[in-house]
Amino acid sequence: MNAVESTRKYEAWLSQRLRLLPVDLKLKHRRMAEGAFLFLRASFYRWAQIWPEVCPELAAAPSVLGVGDLHIENFGTWRDGEGRLIWGVNDFDEAATLPYANDLVRLCASALLAIKEAHLRVSARNVCESVLEGYWEALRGGGTPVVLAERHRWLRDLAVGRLKEQRLYWDKLLALPTVSGTVDATARRVLRAALPEKTLRSRIVHRQAGLGSLGRQRFAALVAWRGGTIAREVKPVIESAWWWLRKQAPESPRYVAVNARAVRVVDPYLRVEEGWVVRRLAPDCSRVELADLAGTRDECKLLWMMGWETANVHLGTARQRDAILRDLARRKRGWLLTAARAMRTATIADWRAWQGR
Repeated sequence: MNAVESTRKYEAWLSQRLRLLPVDLKLKHRRMAEGAFLFLRASFYRWAQIWPEVCPELAAAPSVLGVGDLHIENFGTWRDGEGRLIWGVNDFDEAATLPYANDLVRLCASALLAIKEAHLRVSARNVCESVLEGYWEALRGGGTPVVLAERHRWLRDLAVGRLKEQRLYWDKLLALPTVSGTVDATARRVLRAALPEKTLRSRIVHRQAGLGSLGRQRFAALVAWRGGTIAREVKPVIESAWWWLRKQAPESPRYVAVNARAVRVVDPYLRVEEGWVVRRLAPDCSRVELADLAGTRDECKLLWMMGWETANVHLGTARQRDAILRDLARRKRGWLLTAARAMRTATIADWRAWQGR
């Protein structure tokens, strides 16, 4: 099947598992046509379908509990229980047990698409070498979380640069209209339980955010609390699209497991309750977008850190560490670049088919 039929069938599969919002799906479809990078972000189901065909030599690589839908915009910041700013992977909607190479190839393919669309200036070869070097070093050394305190000043400056206009963030969120229809009772209960005080009165809004999960319900509770605004968000969590079209029974959602097992400083507000992911919304708790990277002189360093953080996640499957190192050692130089280019080409072909639908 082509990308158009694949999307139709996947959304039919998805609609059997949760409620989809037609207006949001139409927006997602329009954005998918805007560029190949956006198409990649929005269509992990398609990647999961064609990746074993395009990269069959990698399909048998050692498996780990991985991110699945990894790309260069799937990194961001949050505060830990000590108030420190942490950087790392910030979306595990598609977490699944899959070959470790999937995450590396998808991360690099997304960077190659960003280069093609003039968002990054680094070469394709440097992308793959930087990611793989960071991944290898973290894997060999046991990894460590990326805490933006005493270390990583350049990355902290990049992250903090996004936090200067906090008023714009809150103005945009507060401008959202209150949900006029019925809010799912479980979602409302989970949102209420996530607030700092049980008796707080909140206004619930619907957010159109992300791309892979656009089309699903996403509610946020906005509260004026002790001199400022706070927000909590919920969205439904289901099994990963990795299992779509696969013959074996799908895993249960792995959102909690991947966060708990990875070499990671957890976000104390992030958890799964009654089938909903709940998290804090704030300017310092959000993903880093391509626009935030414009003009940075540290592209290779950033890609190296993305490789390091990918290894932090994969180290959650500790028993596979030695197997991955052996697998990496036997692969020919340039294997990641070859695979990333192949998946970039396949994604562009899918995007063009989607444009002409």
